[in-house]
Amino acid sequence: MRTPVVLVTGANGEIGQALIERLSDAGDIGVLAFDLNPLPDALAARCVATITGDILDERLLQRMVSEYAVQQVFHLAALLSTRAEYTPDAAHRVNVGGTLRLLALAAEQARRDAHAVRFIFPSSIAIYGLPDVATKAAAGRVAEGDYNAPTTMYGCNKLYCEHLGRYYMRHFGQLNARFEPSGVDFRALRFPGLISAVTVPSGGTSDFVPEMLHAAAAGSPYACFVPEEARLPFMAMPDAVDALLGLAAAPREALSQHVYNVGSFSESAASFRERVLRAFPDAEVTYAVDRARTGIVDTWPADVDDSPARRDWGWDPRYGVESAFSDYLLPQLRTA
Repeated sequence: MRTPVVLVTGANGEIGQALIERLSDAGDIGVLAFDLNPLPDALAARCVATITGDILDERLLQRMVSEYAVQQVFHLAALLSTRAEYTPDAAHRVNVGGTLRLLALAAEQARRDAHAVRFIFPSSIAIYGLPDVATKAAAGRVAEGDYNAPTTMYGCNKLYCEHLGRYYMRHFGQLNARFEPSGVDFRALRFPGLISAVTVPSGGTSDFVPEMLHAAAAGSPYACFVPEEARLPFMAMPDAVDALLGLAAAPREALSQHVYNVGSFSESAASFRERVLRAFPDAEVTYAVDRARTGIVDTWPADVDDSPARRDWGWDPRYGVESAFSDYLLPQLRTA
């Protein structure tokens, strides 16, 4: 008998670590963690098993499914936006190739075990591509079907993977004489910029806010790479984990779409700088605008319409911008 598990890829990232803690505390099913690097011992102890390796290693994946019955997938492994621009071929291999392999694995597991496999996929606001700053300002809260013309490799990867998930859920094997649904229950979240009190970010184009905050807390100067008027939607990291678990737990019949925006608050770089300086009055936060990275930020929406998520599965973030600072970010940063 193979051991039933929920698979978490990218398990060493902060979302992965927090997600494993929550899944382990719930105790409903054992966690199988997958990452390029070994997990910390305390986190590994929360898992049924850990696998260290490349998500593109087909033999490793086949050995995994010979021992474990994967009933749910949280596919967090990815190369992020800035790094993906410098290494687009590698980004495509990891972000698209890795997702494709796991979708095929989920379909195989669903057929083998005769039950649906839920596949939870974190997408991104990087899938949007607004044509100019004026359009961005006029667009306001952007809905899932608007401006799906990404200008980055990461955004292209994420948008394509959303379509791959839809294909595997609805159309995979459609030319078979006895066509039946694959059993893949694909659900995606388009995350805004994420702000963590624990992890210093790397590789994301929206990271100017968490970089600014962590530098101030550490007493280091920071030069913001976007201008003061640049604006994006953001979310506190605990809300990101809540969103993943909330969408995963929703009954299939309640879901009217396979991809959902989730948001929390939207502010400009200047507004965040003011909040950081109020919290850390001696901080040195200046601007050294990178026009190329700013150009990418300008194509992403200032805010997102997440009303379908609120309607269909009860999305309701715990943290607005005030409570994110006062109740989550600053208490942890000041005691770190």
